[in-house]
Amino acid sequence: MSSTVIPFGPQHPVLPEPLHIKLVMEDERIVEAIPAIGYVHRGLEKLTETKEFTQNTFVVERVCGICSVMHAMAYCQGMEELMNIAIPDRAKFLRVIWAELHRMHSHLLWLGLLADAFGFESLFMQAWRNREKVMDIMEETCGSRVVISANIIGGTRRDLSKEQMVKINQIVDEIKEDLEQLESVFLNNYTVKHRLVGRGVLTKEDAVEYCTVGPMARASGISMDLRTTGYSAYGQLDFEPIIHSDGDNYARTYVRLHEIYQSVDLVKQAIAKIPEGEHVIPVKGVPPKGDVISRVEQPRGEVLYFMRGNGTKTLDRLRLRTPTFANIPSLLKMLPGSELSDVGMLILTIDPCISCTER
Repeated sequence: MSSTVIPFGPQHPVLPEPLHIKLVMEDERIVEAIPAIGYVHRGLEKLTETKEFTQNTFVVERVCGICSVMHAMAYCQGMEELMNIAIPDRAKFLRVIWAELHRMHSHLLWLGLLADAFGFESLFMQAWRNREKVMDIMEETCGSRVVISANIIGGTRRDLSKEQMVKINQIVDEIKEDLEQLESVFLNNYTVKHRLVGRGVLTKEDAVEYCTVGPMARASGISMDLRTTGYSAYGQLDFEPIIHSDGDNYARTYVRLHEIYQSVDLVKQAIAKIPEGEHVIPVKGVPPKGDVISRVEQPRGEVLYFMRGNGTKTLDRLRLRTPTFANIPSLLKMLPGSELSDVGMLILTIDPCISCTER
């Protein structure tokens, strides 16, 4: 049987990401997938070498808007380790609150896009209605809806009042209640299960071999979540990673949906346990010579930051590895054997962020 090469992306009506994959087809079945990247490269890593280390927080936040607060968290944690800075305990809890709100915002955005890919427009709008509530919290507490610039080296730029924390508790409870009503549609609807169950299977062994991270890994039965290492204030909160053993599109949907409930619980725990005190300390001096690695669990998985100080206000090197970059090899493993009609949904279930990947 002769094969045909079909270009998928970088613009596609189902996938809102500039990912380009050449699909080698035999009839309707994929036999090989060849990625092509570089469409949105912005040179942000090189830019950090020209800015002062305090300014780089704003640069890394623009690697990706959806997980901007966690890029800043990873960068600030690394610089604080390099400069031997101990931030206040209150700042650690504030970072967790904003990080989990961002995780909710990211997963709700993804759930809405998944519903839209099915053609469920009302379900899409209901998911994004709840996302708007999260973004309203960001705007009220930080002055911006997406890139909130909450983290700085030494702590957090802003604090939360008791009134704001009471309101956050109320809103996340509302989101949880709304999502519980939508859950049966996402997980029990016949059309959804027909398109997701048994499609795009990634076994636990393959997930390990291809170094899969985040919800993709957890949906394949790997109990791996960097938050369990206890960075920031996570060591003082109670939670277990959400996992599923099937490794298919449905399992990845299950994991992300239930991680929203988990984030609600973590926000409420952090608010209940947050100590009084300062939320930032002054930072003096410059980064010394040396290397440091900082890792944070983003909505899509582990992000890794490598930084090299040289004793001046600028860094010799800043290098980051994003979760989508780590998950693309797994995607290329899953695509062969799938049908062309499954490609858009399969790519969507890995929740790709090409802005993060290409920077």
